[in-house]
Amino acid sequence: MFSVVKKRYIVIAVTFAIIISVVFGTGASSVFYGGQLKKLPIYSVKTEEKKVAISFDCAWGTEYTDRLLEIMDNHNVKSTFFSVQFWTEKNADYVKKISEKGHDIGTHSATHSHMSKLDKTAMISELKTSKKAIEDITGKKVSLFRAPFGEYNDLLLETAEELDLFTIQWDVDSLDWKDLSKWQIYERVTKRVKNGSIVLFHNNGLHTADALEDIIIELRKRGFSFVKINDLIYKENYTIDVNGQQIKK
Repeated sequence: MFSVVKKRYIVIAVTFAIIISVVFGTGASSVFYGGQLKKLPIYSVKTEEKKVAISFDCAWGTEYTDRLLEIMDNHNVKSTFFSVQFWTEKNADYVKKISEKGHDIGTHSATHSHMSKLDKTAMISELKTSKKAIEDITGKKVSLFRAPFGEYNDLLLETAEELDLFTIQWDVDSLDWKDLSKWQIYERVTKRVKNGSIVLFHNNGLHTADALEDIIIELRKRGFSFVKINDLIYKENYTIDVNGQQIKK
């Protein structure tokens, strides 16, 4: 009886050791989720510092972009924009302006398609062409990617990683695309932000600009500083937990 129990413990220990080696041997963004190994993008960052990154997805329109930039200039805030290729090409002057004001720009795909449904060849095309469109205008390397609709699968994350892109999600959603009021956006964001949060806005949200200044002022009162996503995330020696939180090893 003792021999059988002992063997079971040995099997369990060996199995656990194999799992650990698989997790840490398949890339920093691999975790066990729902009983199987899955890859996750970065939703937030674990940090003791009171840092938050705000981001704007750019796919349609520019009506409120100047006001967003002015507000951030006035409060010395730097952020991260994610631009779809057709928006980039149509609004090259805004892409250049955003970059020159010190904000980062990542790719949000070429066509804003459901990329998790594409094959690898199509994924590569979406990422490469959209990345190049931004780089040709700004002269700066693109290192961040946000999947349209927040949809991803292992193949998309692996493909982005192969192209030296960090895939970025968010843990605070303003829902500004739903045309929420200024104060609804304010409440959603200020109640949810924590150390290492990534906030999702849209450059053409109806009331995003109305809410942004008050959000910045309130979070500053709480001791938060605003950083670009490139300055928030870890670039190496990290893991990601089942909630998508990036953790320094």
